[in-house]
Amino acid sequence: MTDPETPHDGAPTTLSWLCHPTTLLALALLLVNDHVLKHAFPGPLTGKLSDVAGLVLAPPLVAVLLTLLVPRLPARAAALVALASVGAGFAVVKSSGYAAELASSAWTVLAGPSLVRADRTDLLTLPALALAWWSWTRSRRRPVRRRTARTVRLLVVLPPAVLAVAATSAVYYPYAVGTALLDGQPAISTGSGYNSRDWPTRPADGSWSVSENRGITWRPATASEEQRLSGQGAGQRQACVPAEPQRCYRAVEGHLRVEQSDDAGTTWRVAWEVSDARREELARRSYNPGDVRRHFASRDLIIYPAAGGGHEVLVANGRDGILHRGSDGAWQRKGFLEGRFSTQARWEDPPPMDGGGPGDRQTDLLLAVALALTLGCTVTVLAGHLAIRRGEGPGWWGFAGGLSMLIAAAVLTAVWDREDDGLTFMALTAVTLPMGVLTAAALLVRARYQGASSRWIGWALTGLLLTALLSGLPLAGWLVGNPPQSRIAVAIALLATVPGVLLAIRISRLVDPARAYERRYRPRPPYPPDPNAPYAYPPYPHPSHPPRSPAVPDPPYPSQLPPR
Repeated sequence: MTDPETPHDGAPTTLSWLCHPTTLLALALLLVNDHVLKHAFPGPLTGKLSDVAGLVLAPPLVAVLLTLLVPRLPARAAALVALASVGAGFAVVKSSGYAAELASSAWTVLAGPSLVRADRTDLLTLPALALAWWSWTRSRRRPVRRRTARTVRLLVVLPPAVLAVAATSAVYYPYAVGTALLDGQPAISTGSGYNSRDWPTRPADGSWSVSENRGITWRPATASEEQRLSGQGAGQRQACVPAEPQRCYRAVEGHLRVEQSDDAGTTWRVAWEVSDARREELARRSYNPGDVRRHFASRDLIIYPAAGGGHEVLVANGRDGILHRGSDGAWQRKGFLEGRFSTQARWEDPPPMDGGGPGDRQTDLLLAVALALTLGCTVTVLAGHLAIRRGEGPGWWGFAGGLSMLIAAAVLTAVWDREDDGLTFMALTAVTLPMGVLTAAALLVRARYQGASSRWIGWALTGLLLTALLSGLPLAGWLVGNPPQSRIAVAIALLATVPGVLLAIRISRLVDPARAYERRYRPRPPYPPDPNAPYAYPPYPHPSHPPRSPAVPDPPYPSQLPPR
C-alpha cells in the first residue's frame, strides 16, 4: 500500500536520507569509535573520526525529526535547515568555550556525564557536511512511499541514530589512584571519573599498568596481576630506599609535596612540591576540579632500583598524574599513560605549571563576572531599600530584595568549588545572574514610585557599575594568577563594595517624601465629568456632554445655599 505523495510531505524523502548507505556507515562508525576505539586509542585521530561521523549522521536525523514534528514541511526545506543548523551549531560550539560548556550541560542532562570541548582544529572536519549533502541528492530520488517500510525504518534506524548522537563516549578525567611493587617491578593504578561523586578512592578502583623493565615501558596488568595488586590494599605514604636505609621519602597528605629524610625519618626536608597557591591555579585550569586539597594531592609512593644504578621514585598525585624521580635525582611530572590499555602505552605531557590566563579558565571567568555583578546588584538593592524607606514605603521590599540576593549568593557559593562545571554554568546563567539583575531592577522601579528622582536613578546605576568594576579588579588578577588563591581575591572584592555602600547611603537624601505623597494622594477630578455637579476644577470637555447654554446659570455650591 502506498500513500499519495504530495509536494508538502517530506517524511518519505528524509527517511530515505536517514537510511542511505553513507548515513548508515556513519552511524556504525560513530558507535564503534565512541564506545570502542576511543577507549583503546584515545587521541586526536579518534576524536576527529567522531566529528566526521557525527556531521554525516546529524543532518538526516534532524531532517527526519523536523518532518515528523511538522508533517507538511517540504523535504528540501527540512534538509536545508538541518544542514545549516548542524554546521552553524558545530562551528559555534567548537569555537566558543561558553557554547561548549552549554553543550556539555545539555548533553549531561540528556545522556549522563558528557564533555564537549572547544577545539578550533575540529573545524577542519566541517567538509564532512558535503558528504551529507551528496547522500541527500542521491536519496531524494527514492522516497520511501510504503507506509510499512516507513514504520520499519523508524523503529529500526531512528532509535540507534538518536542514541549514537546523544550517548557519546564516557568522559575521561584520568586520576592517578595509587602505586605498588609487583615482584620488584613498578605498577601504577589509574582510574577516571566525572566529579567528586565517582572519583576513584582506592587503587582497586582503577586499572593497573605494570612495567617489566624498571619503568621504561608499560603494559596493562593481567587478570591475575590485577588480583594480586588489588589485594595489597592502599599504597605507602612513606618508604625508604632498600640499599640506603637512611634515605626515606614520604608523600605529604593534602598537598602536592614529597619530603625527603637522610637520617631514617628523624628530620625531613622538602624534596619536591607545588605550592598551595600554584596548585589551586593549576587545578582550576582543569575540568571539574572539586576539592583541590583532596584530588590534587600526593597519595602514595614506591621506591625501586633504577636500571642503571641508584633508585627511582613514583608518586601518585591524584588528578595531577604521576610524579617521577629519576636516578639522577631530578623530579618530573609525568602526567598519565596515553593508550594505557594497549601494549604501547606512552606518557602524555601534563598541564604546564606556568602560563595560562582567563582564556584557559573560562568557568572561573564566568564565576568572576557573576560575583562582581552580584555584588553590584546587592549595593543597588541596598540603595533601593533606603530610598523606599525614606519615601515612607513598605519595609518588606528591602526584606524581599535582601532574601533574593542571599539566595543568589548561596547558589554562587555552592558552585564556586566547581564540582561539576556543567552544573556551575547552568546555575549561574539560570539562577544567580537573572535573580540579581531582576531584583535590582524591581527595587529601582519601586524607589522611583516612592519619590526617587531621575538623578537618584543615575547615581544608583553609577554605584552598581562602580562596585562591579572595583570588585572585578582583584578577580581579574586572580584569573591571571595574582593573587593566586581565590579566598584572597574574594575578600578583596568584598572590601571593594564599601564605596558603593557609602554612595547608596548618601544618595538616599535625593529622595523627596513630599513628591511621593503628592504623586499618590493628589486629588483628581472625576472622569467623565457630570455637567450638573459643582466643581472645584474646570470641567473636562467630553464629546458625550454638549456645552451648556450661557443663559443657564451654574448651580450654587453647597456653601451658597440658604439655611433651612
